[in-house]
Amino acid sequence: MKIAATGIFKGMNKKMSIMSIFVILLSVFITGYYPEKSSVGLKTMRDFLNPFLEWYYVILVAFLLFLMIWLGMGRYKNIRLGGNLEQPEFTFFSWVSMLFAAGTGVGILFWSVAQPIMQFQDNPFTGNAMDPEAAITGMSLTFFHWGLNGWAIFSFIAITMAYFSFRHDYPLTIRSALYHVIGRHADGIIGDLIDVLAVFGTVFGIATTLGLGVEQMNSGLKSVAGIDTSLSFQLGVMGVIMLIATISVLSGVNKGVRILSESNFWLSIAVLGFLLVFGPTQYLIGVTIESTGHYIQNILRLTFHTNATHGSDWQSVWTVFFWGWWIAWSPFVGMFIARISRGRTFGEFVSGVLLTPTLITIIWIGLFGGSALYEELFTTHEIVEAVNADVSSALFVMIEGLDVGLLGEIVSYMMLVLIATYLITSANAGTLVVTTILAAGSTSPPASHRAIWGVILTLLTGVLIVAGGLTTLQNAVITAALPFSVVIILMIIGLLRALSEEDTVIRSGHEQTRVHEPWVIEEETGETPTIVDELNPDMDEEEKEKN
Repeated sequence: MKIAATGIFKGMNKKMSIMSIFVILLSVFITGYYPEKSSVGLKTMRDFLNPFLEWYYVILVAFLLFLMIWLGMGRYKNIRLGGNLEQPEFTFFSWVSMLFAAGTGVGILFWSVAQPIMQFQDNPFTGNAMDPEAAITGMSLTFFHWGLNGWAIFSFIAITMAYFSFRHDYPLTIRSALYHVIGRHADGIIGDLIDVLAVFGTVFGIATTLGLGVEQMNSGLKSVAGIDTSLSFQLGVMGVIMLIATISVLSGVNKGVRILSESNFWLSIAVLGFLLVFGPTQYLIGVTIESTGHYIQNILRLTFHTNATHGSDWQSVWTVFFWGWWIAWSPFVGMFIARISRGRTFGEFVSGVLLTPTLITIIWIGLFGGSALYEELFTTHEIVEAVNADVSSALFVMIEGLDVGLLGEIVSYMMLVLIATYLITSANAGTLVVTTILAAGSTSPPASHRAIWGVILTLLTGVLIVAGGLTTLQNAVITAALPFSVVIILMIIGLLRALSEEDTVIRSGHEQTRVHEPWVIEEETGETPTIVDELNPDMDEEEKEKN
């Protein structure tokens, strides 16, 4: 992999950086210059792909879920992401805080009230809409789209990248997972194209996340401070958030990103405590428990649901969008999780990344979505109307409906801060990951390029908002996710082949020597490529030849 030694692209893969910047800026230009045509084109593309994606994404995500369960509980559960005696870099609390904040923080804030209400009104699994039974179904469907299946996508990308990088000493890039599939081609143009696809999906995934968050912040400011919503104001908010995110990411993972993530986590706990104390406490506990049971009972049915007999667009509107969004997110969230997961075993990783965020998500949606459903069923009856008028306003209408006076206003302002900080952590995680890919897996990519990609992300998010808002964002992310889904299939093959070549599997805490292929890294210095010898340094030359 060629890394520039001088010039503006110093420390980066010049060819890949130019290719990525060109493709993204071309998308920015076309979408910004032809907003209406771009919106229509993206919708046409989504309508064309929907019949295929309704079963293709179902099979892919189901396989990833079962694969992750097997990796966490099967014969490879004691393999460590790093050296045999290596310990985790971060504490469990810091680790979970960062992976949750970078993973689903913004999205779950946007959908935790709106989605249960929308599923409460209409879904293919309930006979009578908007009754108490529909409330349980609406909650469990929201758990499904934000639970184990989605986190299986993130965790697979993360564990694969961490395994090849920290255990095999390959670069922390997507292409490293394909070395066991396409061999040395992973170090050439094919590898470059694969990483560019990862950058492409990452950027559109982040842009969708940021666009949703900015719309919600705008609605919140209108509700709390009386500031009218406007396109120019949304773009201004976007610019300020990305400026802060860029400054934060320049300080690195151990400082800016970690501190912001932990702050988000504590503020989230405070808001959840408020809802539990001042909301309909007994109902919230009961509906969360019952909806969780409903989710567990129906997870296999929902996992393999393809809408074959219902004749509605529910599958394409909801499941196809969410699986596409998770897939588009997965390169940057997966790499970020991999970056902070060094030293953990497969079993620890799977239980942490698959189960812990799902549990937090269930509690979050249970309290936020449950409060909204209670208000609609038993008190104000205003949430459905508010969601149908403006999806992004649902959260603040719910808080206002609690009718706790000044305390409610304070919590609304807290939610604005929480949305902003989650946007910042998502944005800075995204820019860090994009530049890491383009810097051949370096965990400290050049600061100038992190700033450049912060600007590019801002431009793309802005033009997608201008081009049509929420619908255009959804169509764009589904289209961008499809090419990367093919890369995921190749990564599955690569990981399984590499695991099959493990000389021994840890059994009862014991592991023997393992041997791997060397990885070649080239630099634009004119020197002979350096071979990174991955044989165990404790082995003598005779033993190395035998292996």
